[in-house]
Amino acid sequence: MKFEYEEFDTLDELLLYLASITPYGKQVMPISSYKDYIFSIIPLSPLTGEVMMMVYTKGKLDPGLVEFDVSSRKHRVVTSVERADKNYFIVLTPKLATLADEAINGLP
Repeated sequence: MKFEYEEFDTLDELLLYLASITPYGKQVMPISSYKDYIFSIIPLSPLTGEVMMMVYTKGKLDPGLVEFDVSSRKHRVVTSVERADKNYFIVLTPKLATLADEAINGLP
């Protein structure tokens, strides 16, 4: 498996990128907080799974729900999906993630 990478300076930049590639009408997307990185791994070759892209920033987030407002480029922790005009991310913190470990070990 081959990994490509895109690093962002801040969490809000990462969420802006992810909001821009989220399919229209999909309001909630998972992201991971693991080993001091916040990231999403996206298949670039969905049929074969040979090439994956890790989009990430350094940091930590507690598990839960994050609301992101594209127009202000700001996020906040919330307890429920409240508005249709916002993007939401479910923060997952796996105990072990072998695909993420492989991607993190390959970081340039």
